[in-house]
Amino acid sequence: MDLHTWQRKLIPAGLLMSALLSGCVIAPARPYYAADEEVVMAAPPPPQQEYIGVAPAVGYVWLGGYWGWTGRSHVWVGGHWDAPHVGQRWMPHTWIQMRGGWHLRPGHWERG
Repeated sequence: MDLHTWQRKLIPAGLLMSALLSGCVIAPARPYYAADEEVVMAAPPPPQQEYIGVAPAVGYVWLGGYWGWTGRSHVWVGGHWDAPHVGQRWMPHTWIQMRGGWHLRPGHWERG
């Protein structure tokens, strides 16, 4: 097979592969976080400073990052922009010290 024939077969195959892979999204796994029932003995570190940047669309809301719990250590889960929920407000993740340890109250949207 000559070079010209090889190129005519390879270029369409490469374009097809690019098109197929362009829909593939690889996102990092979100860490497991402690539910209200789980007691974490280690206090979470102070919040990290985040670069917020520009909202992707008018009206989007910044949901700040928080310290999640992996079962062994705290890990920072970065914040992200989210579309607003009509008639609701974002309540951020909060660590609460009680019953001999720390409990994570997950962030959530609530009416308000």
